[in-house]
Amino acid sequence: MAFILKDSYFNPDDLEASVIGIASDFTNHDSGLHQHEKAQFLYAPSGCITVISENKKSILPPTMGVWLPANFPHRVITRNVVAYRSIYFDTVLFPEIPVGLTILNVNNLLKEIIEKISFWEWDMPFDLQKNVLSVFWEEFYSAAKENLTLIVPQDLRIKPFVEHWNLGESLPPFLKKLAIDALVSEKTIGRIFLKETGMSYQEWRQQWRLQKAIELLAEGKNVGETAYALEFSSDSAFIEFFKKYLRATPMKYFQ
Repeated sequence: MAFILKDSYFNPDDLEASVIGIASDFTNHDSGLHQHEKAQFLYAPSGCITVISENKKSILPPTMGVWLPANFPHRVITRNVVAYRSIYFDTVLFPEIPVGLTILNVNNLLKEIIEKISFWEWDMPFDLQKNVLSVFWEEFYSAAKENLTLIVPQDLRIKPFVEHWNLGESLPPFLKKLAIDALVSEKTIGRIFLKETGMSYQEWRQQWRLQKAIELLAEGKNVGETAYALEFSSDSAFIEFFKKYLRATPMKYFQ
């Protein structure tokens, strides 16, 4: 059985299979911080998944998947309804697999392979898996890599605010407002973000809004709703913002 109900207990490390695929439909799910001995490839053909590690926040719209290495602490969050696909790999059988978090584009062929593996029986003999897995790895290694990962500052004066933004519905405020709320100067905040993220606070805030925009659009919000939620002055201002960073309008990006 490969389809997992939301509240069912599942631990890939309890299973001896070399490759384990699962599928599920999640609504407002939070896995909590965890890790497993097997490596994991995670993908959502519909909806949007947020993956949070110690100092990074990544999002997965239906165009992207993420590779999570073995023993990598992470937290998986979904909002609304998400079609969840996950494949676990025994690192002993696959010693050449990536050792770091990797986000990549998922083309139509890779999508179909992920779907097939996610629904096959866990006790399927490995000899019957080889052909499908060879196509998976070929598409995996040839896929274009993406960078929709945002570094999360760890400074204790700032970290609680960032965690609140990432887990809630509020937006990062302008620098002046954050300085008042955090009881530190604007210059101090600027130094913290530059040191820990390599970006100014304003640049980081724009990247956060871009991530949130992709998340909202992947969840089914239209341009007008997304622009309003992210406090843009108009739909056209939001579209120009989106094109600036992703070189495509929201509609073309998701196509």
